[in-house]
Amino acid sequence: QVQLTESGGGVVQPGGSLRLYCVATGFTLDLYAIGWVRQAPGKEREGVSCISSNGGSLNYADSVKGRFTISRDNAKNIVYLQMNSLKPEDTAVYYCGRIKGPDCTSIYYLPVSGDFWGQGTQVTVSS
Repeated sequence: QVQLTESGGGVVQPGGSLRLYCVATGFTLDLYAIGWVRQAPGKEREGVSCISSNGGSLNYADSVKGRFTISRDNAKNIVYLQMNSLKPEDTAVYYCGRIKGPDCTSIYYLPVSGDFWGQGTQVTVSS
């Protein structure tokens, strides 16, 4: 069955870096865009980044532009989210999801554009 599994979260100091991994199984990854969203305590899920099926189109939320980089390796069934210059406001549970098609949607609608989501990985940025 379709499964997405996130890993790579942890505790990091402000200014630090983390690399998140999203391993996809049970479907042909290169037919779908993949998105990352996050949810902080007491807040709604928000879109973070999206990559089209062939990696040719990348979208980012304004709050992470220039700091986060999304990429994918379809041969390995993995999507990455490299997060640099982390800030305390980046603290959240991060989820990856399969988008309903090969193209990315607006970052604003990303949380409702996926048909399967992983269980999430916690990222905590704190000194």
